[in-house]
Amino acid sequence: QVQLVESGGGLVQPGGSLRLSCAASGRTFTSYTMGWFRQAPGKEREFVATISWAGTRTSYAASVKGRFTISRDNAENTVYLQMNRIQPEDTAVYYCAADLNNVSGGVATVREAYDVWGQGTQVTVSS
Repeated sequence: QVQLVESGGGLVQPGGSLRLSCAASGRTFTSYTMGWFRQAPGKEREFVATISWAGTRTSYAASVKGRFTISRDNAENTVYLQMNRIQPEDTAVYYCAADLNNVSGGVATVREAYDVWGQGTQVTVSS
């Protein structure tokens, strides 16, 4: 059983930065693709970023590309989302997720690919 716990959310001013963390436990972390999604009030959960198990492949939503960076530390069983130049439209609950069945070693940008989800961490952007 894989468990994911996010942290690092909070209140940030427009233009500021945050780093979200997602700690994984329960299964060999290096064997699965990880992703970050977010859900704003009244909206569906949307893809933000994904990283392959080796960390060699990444993909981003157009809305965050160039501002957010996903990375992982397999020794620490942790995946990160560095958020820079944060904007009010980035306000949402951010979730990390694990794709346990990505045998190709690639990335996954759709919700349906992910098997396990964390509880989420709130990011609020306001001046």
